[in-house]
Amino acid sequence: MKKIQLFIFAILISSTSVFAQSDATKKADKLFAKYKFVDAIEAYNKLVEKGEGDAYVYSRLAEANYNIFSTIESEKWYAKALEAGASQPEMLFKYSEMLKANGKYDASNKQMDKFASMRPGDDRAVMYKANPEYLSKILDKGKKFNVQNLDLNSKMSDFGGTLQDGKLYITSSRNASRKNYGWNEEPFLDIYSYTAAEDGSYQGETLLDGKINTKYHEGLTSFTPDGKTMYFSRESFFENIYEKDSLSNTKYSVLHLFKANKGANGFSQVEALPINSQNYSIKNPTISADGSTIYFASDMPGGFGNFDIYKASLDGNGKVGTPVNMGQKVNTEGQEMFPYISDNNTLYFSSTGHLGLGGMDVFYTKEIDGKLAPIRNVGIPINSNGDDFAFRMNEETGEGFVSSNREGGKGSDDIYGIKKLQPLCDVLIVGTVLDEKTGTPLAGALTTLVDAQGNVLASKPANAKGVVEYIVECETGTELQVTMDGYESNKVTIAASNEEEVAVTVSLKPIEAIVTPERVILNPIYFDYDKSNITARAAFELDNLVQVMNKYPNMVIQATSHTDFRGSNQYNQRLSERRAQTTTQYVISKGIAASRISASGRGETEPAIDCNPCTDQDHDLNRRSQFFIISGGPQQ
Repeated sequence: MKKIQLFIFAILISSTSVFAQSDATKKADKLFAKYKFVDAIEAYNKLVEKGEGDAYVYSRLAEANYNIFSTIESEKWYAKALEAGASQPEMLFKYSEMLKANGKYDASNKQMDKFASMRPGDDRAVMYKANPEYLSKILDKGKKFNVQNLDLNSKMSDFGGTLQDGKLYITSSRNASRKNYGWNEEPFLDIYSYTAAEDGSYQGETLLDGKINTKYHEGLTSFTPDGKTMYFSRESFFENIYEKDSLSNTKYSVLHLFKANKGANGFSQVEALPINSQNYSIKNPTISADGSTIYFASDMPGGFGNFDIYKASLDGNGKVGTPVNMGQKVNTEGQEMFPYISDNNTLYFSSTGHLGLGGMDVFYTKEIDGKLAPIRNVGIPINSNGDDFAFRMNEETGEGFVSSNREGGKGSDDIYGIKKLQPLCDVLIVGTVLDEKTGTPLAGALTTLVDAQGNVLASKPANAKGVVEYIVECETGTELQVTMDGYESNKVTIAASNEEEVAVTVSLKPIEAIVTPERVILNPIYFDYDKSNITARAAFELDNLVQVMNKYPNMVIQATSHTDFRGSNQYNQRLSERRAQTTTQYVISKGIAASRISASGRGETEPAIDCNPCTDQDHDLNRRSQFFIISGGPQQ
């Protein structure tokens, strides 16, 4: 996690006070307050060796190791701090991150359970509780990329990877002539360029000149489409902008965005963007393919978490508009950083708040017809147990870069070349709901999208034109179910696709179409083998019965449940009785008075198809429920 904190200068990561609880901790606390975490760890460890360790000291050690992504040590000290009585919710969340980074997924989930119980409204807790099996879902997607460590990596921190006009631009702490930064005892960051060779290698390492690089941190780069303007991050110390803490005597800077114009001798005419502020950071710029929008990360007031993703307009003269937060769908109470807007307007970013494999994971979304697609985890091997960030990819070639501090790297952070093997995409499903007889759009019809296993993905009403839209991941088969008062429910199966848009029409019959003087006619209501619980498909059909009974408030129904011939007579009788009971309970749960529906199980005694032997289709037809009108029907 080193590179994350290298770009957080104005924020104190810890949730507890950085100042001394006692004279014994003063030295260590001062080092911690100055972000000298390596030295602070040594000082706190000496206190532990002297027997002066307590919940506070353990939590300081946990936080300091967390900030330099020393996951094993951080895990150890979080455990000790919690055992000693520390119990802040954010500590539990970070402890779960460290456990996950160390591959201890079950233990991580236990801490997330505790975190969710303490902060049930936190969006990280909400997402976790809604997707407890998220890890297997990410891993089951399989490998969509090839990932390879680049030869240009050093023993220090190297990250980024922006290609422009045959040059590769990276950020690195390899410059030994720079002063070391106390956070991780590595030199301050600079921007370097390489020439992209025909054989795919990168040659001719060049440190950009002093107009771009200073003695302070410089960060990731992005370019306008014509390559004539470069945007990058820089520490605000350069502008003599900082805050000074009177107690710790520590100066805190923020990050600002700058732009530089390309001339005959490289980039110069550096100027700060007007959206910068002395009160918060703005960093990680990325420019859209048409040059009209700049995206960045910021901890400005009004966000949802520590850092959020924002966007702002850019006009032809490079004038920046008012920043707009990308909203709670993208941003969480954690950290969202390193945005990248690709040439097909897919937004990639890194996050600790969305559900991932450990540390920061890369996620993506795309705006389709004014709506953001659901946030997706890019999956393995782009994401790992470590921090994965600074994702860049050419959508046409599928080639790009990702940075990571995963195991097996050459330095603190390394740059990896990537090649896409399988598509990452979303499909816009546009459903139109019509009256089957008149063709009139049915505004307000309730639609539900379910997956192939019958799990509900989302639900919403059709608009004034009878239209509803959903966004799903490519190659995902779904079913659109539609209900409306006065109409028979209907559904349509939507095949898996990689098309950008799929249009479907669902026609609903007026309710009279399924009512005769004697019966309410529904499609077969299926139960799982040896089960009597109501399935999603059975509920869909029973909702039609509820609609009919709501339309005719005096109607009284008797339901009969039947089985096929498999199983003994006694077994089938008991099974049909259980199914009859759950059928009536479902209808009653929807607001129908219990006095209006009764049910009985008939076992295998009244087959629809009297067969021996029976085909599977025969068995399906015999395994049914029927609904007889006792009184109060449309003609009674």
